Amino acid sequence: MAKVALVKGNSRYQNIFQALTLIKDQLSLEKKKKIVIKPNLVHADIPLCAIQPEVVKAILDFLYETGIGSPDEKIIIAEGSFQIPTSDGFKSYNYYEELKDYNLEFIDLNTDDFIEVEIFDRDLKPIMVRVAKTIIESDFRISPALLKTHDTVVATLSLKNMVVGSLLKDKTRDDKDRIHQGYKAINMSLAKLAEIIPPHLSVIDGLIGMEGDGPARGETVKMDLALAGTDFLAVDTVGAALMELDINQIGYLTYCQEKGLGEGDLNKIEIVGQATIEQCRKKFKPHSEFEDQLKWK
Repeated sequence: MAKVALVKGNSRYQNIFQALTLIKDQLSLEKKKKIVIKPNLVHADIPLCAIQPEVVKAILDFLYETGIGSPDEKIIIAEGSFQIPTSDGFKSYNYYEELKDYNLEFIDLNTDDFIEVEIFDRDLKPIMVRVAKTIIESDFRISPALLKTHDTVVATLSLKNMVVGSLLKDKTRDDKDRIHQGYKAINMSLAKLAEIIPPHLSVIDGLIGMEGDGPARGETVKMDLALAGTDFLAVDTVGAALMELDINQIGYLTYCQEKGLGEGDLNKIEIVGQATIEQCRKKFKPHSEFEDQLKWK
């Protein structure tokens, strides 16, 4: 049975660290060769839509404590922002200063070497996108994400953070835009990419979420929680449930379930921690184009 930690509290750092500790038994604790933490930044001037460095700090401390990571070897912090130079996001949210005591390498995935991968166009025919090699070659991918509504795929959680952030955007082409080929195609493409670069560890910072016109222009929802798990689909399924969404409304998660990439049935997911979904869930106001987004079906 898939296991997802659900922690309730008002400290972002403590929520994340405690959630990770609760699922430690799900992890292979030997040291990994290439650890990549892929935070969600999006904009440099909208903190509500970005992972804060406290989240990354909690993850790093957990990796060091368990021996999965070592202070003697660099851990990669990698992001390819959608609408900003990635370094601006790292600076704006104080990543460099807050994380200066850790042995890290910061990578802009938009300028990374890449491998071309097939996704779907509007007619569901194959087209190519460039996926960052740093992500593909990692043997331990960690996706810290947020609870946010989305303007195309209903909700964005740990999987979408990992997948879309790994697509290159540069002067030659914008593959983050290229994946947007209509409601059905983008959901199919996200699920296809999930087969190639799934998160090995999913972390949701739910101290506050975003409802309405996410993933950047929405409104605050105070949640005071965190999620963690090694089954990205189970984590995202629980995250959706906390927003009072069902994965049957979220195309890419439904497709991942059909592909057997994880557990999307809440009845088959064990929630660990003192909190429950029923105690924590809140109805998130959907995106203004929510009804259109369901046309993936």
